[in-house]
Amino acid sequence: MSPNYLLKRLLMIVYTLFIVSLVVFAITQVLPADAAVMMLGENATDQALEALRQQMGLNDPIWLQYLHWLGGILHGDFGQSLRTGQPVGPAMLQALGRSLLLAVLSIALMLVLAIPLGVLAAIRRGKLADMIVSLISYAGVSLPEFVTATLAVLFVADWAKLLPPTGYVPLTENFLDGLAHLILPVCVVSIILIAHVSRMVRSELVDVLHTDYIRAARLKGLSTSRVLFGHALRNALLPTITVVALDVGYLLGGIIVVEEIFALPGIGRQLIVAIQTRDLPAIQAGVLLMAATYSIVNFVADILYAWLDKRIQYD
Repeated sequence: MSPNYLLKRLLMIVYTLFIVSLVVFAITQVLPADAAVMMLGENATDQALEALRQQMGLNDPIWLQYLHWLGGILHGDFGQSLRTGQPVGPAMLQALGRSLLLAVLSIALMLVLAIPLGVLAAIRRGKLADMIVSLISYAGVSLPEFVTATLAVLFVADWAKLLPPTGYVPLTENFLDGLAHLILPVCVVSIILIAHVSRMVRSELVDVLHTDYIRAARLKGLSTSRVLFGHALRNALLPTITVVALDVGYLLGGIIVVEEIFALPGIGRQLIVAIQTRDLPAIQAGVLLMAATYSIVNFVADILYAWLDKRIQYD
């Protein structure tokens, strides 16, 4: 992978975030919310509201407001929350960290389960194991997050009393209690991911096992495990990387629903509160951070793609 390609991809991320910032800023400007009224309240005098608008630069032209906002972001200042009066950046970054923890644990669980299920379905193609994996995949894709989350709370938490239903405890404060609060959300988020990836691994592995170079490897006398894991699976996982990277987009959307149901204070739940209270700086910061996360994940996916397949050269 050439340095020029890496530089181009990094510049593409910057360009993407610039476009996202333009769109987000434009959308928040047309929302029916007055920042001065949000901060001072509806009973504030016209003089006080006008003075605050002048202080916050709300009377400036839109393009100048955007430049001031963008300049603040480049210096790590996402603005002040209209709801709490506190800086938006630290709160949103902390919420993003909780969401990323949930996403990383979900992806880890997905990889541990989905790849073996996909391999099992491929090598037992058309048999009972393949049918069971297919049934699991179809069920996982068919059930939306709010259904599986609600069922998990009702049966596992409320009825069986095995795990806490809602809430969040930082792992640094109480590791075991924090882990117990994360088990149900992680399992719910992982269900659809497992369905997607296991079917992808199965499909790709079946195709790879019928290629000429796999037949040649078998004719050389290589063991079945060596052919499967040393040659076939490595190439079958290439499209899976793309699927996982695209599933990050699902995670950023699906996690919002899961966080709301399980009362997890992640960036999705923070965005819902910000939208409900017309907290424009919080909305802008949340959307921009989610876009940055998605762009970075796709950049990492490209690097992993080239690492797994040495034939790929990005010029």
